Amino acid sequence: MFVRMIYLLATRIFTWLALLCRSTAAKNAEILILRHEVAVLRRQVSAPKLGWSDRALLAALARLLPRALRGHRIVSPRTLLAWHQRLNTRKWTQPRPPGRPPLSDALRELIVRFGTENPRWGFRRVHGELRRLGHSVSAASVRRVLRAAGLGPAPRRHPARREWAAFLKAQASGLLATDFFHLDTIVLQRLYALFVMEVRTRTVHILGVTAHPTAAWATQQARQLLWQLGDRAADFTHLVRDRDAKFTAAFDAVYASEGITVAKIPPRSPNCNPHAERFIRSVRQECTDRLLLFDRGHAERVLHDYARHFNGHRPHRARNQLAPLDDPNVVPLPAARVERGRAVAGLINEYRRAG
Repeated sequence: MFVRMIYLLATRIFTWLALLCRSTAAKNAEILILRHEVAVLRRQVSAPKLGWSDRALLAALARLLPRALRGHRIVSPRTLLAWHQRLNTRKWTQPRPPGRPPLSDALRELIVRFGTENPRWGFRRVHGELRRLGHSVSAASVRRVLRAAGLGPAPRRHPARREWAAFLKAQASGLLATDFFHLDTIVLQRLYALFVMEVRTRTVHILGVTAHPTAAWATQQARQLLWQLGDRAADFTHLVRDRDAKFTAAFDAVYASEGITVAKIPPRSPNCNPHAERFIRSVRQECTDRLLLFDRGHAERVLHDYARHFNGHRPHRARNQLAPLDDPNVVPLPAARVERGRAVAGLINEYRRAG
């Protein structure tokens, strides 16, 4: 860097010596042209990038200018002071004080795990559990780690949502989920479809489609479902539904007669009925949003066709990529030849072994 600085100064000095041989008129003309060029460049570049050599040269020559002209350069006096302060900061650096040793990643993960798995625990409860396990950490550090992970004070961690998720997982084997979703025909008539899902196997039952859903109609569809399930109705313990006005006490009583408890989700909380909402997304993306529906009968046929595909062929991640009606104990062998079939009015491809 020192040799480069010497070379830079030498070239600049020879350039200035050459300027001494020029006339005053030529120098003034060049100054006027350079000022105009600088004005044009300022309109195009708001913040020019300067190297260390540019900064050294400008800082050395700026003091030779009259005070009135210093504020009109691309480098103002405030910029020169900032450069000087930056150099001082780099020179006079102090080592950081040692302070407390940082927490290990494993300990941070353990704190976040305790806070996540126990939404009712405050930071002092988590701190006490860590002390019992032999970890030496302050309560303030525990609180800081929990806040950084988005786990604030215990009452604000939405315990109801977490408890509801735990309820859904614990009761999945005997859980039913139901909901309405709408679809529009080619003549802009809005129809409503009612379905029920068996959460453990993800089996879907399309109960009916109507343009005028009423409480009596929904209750009758519930009776039809229990009639179809037959003896299998005794395998279910809970039905999850929202607070739609069409789900009345008579609707709940139909399921209560078979020993099925109706669990209503909180208002405006569709995420508390996730299995039904996920099916609605699938049936819209894969079926109803890709078809023109003519009337109620056409819509009902299409939805029943999609339910057959959904139950008998479509893989589900929750079932280890098996369809709801597949036997998990059967391991299929690789197929030598595969043939393609069409389902749901030719919208969906289904691949099977060639017979």
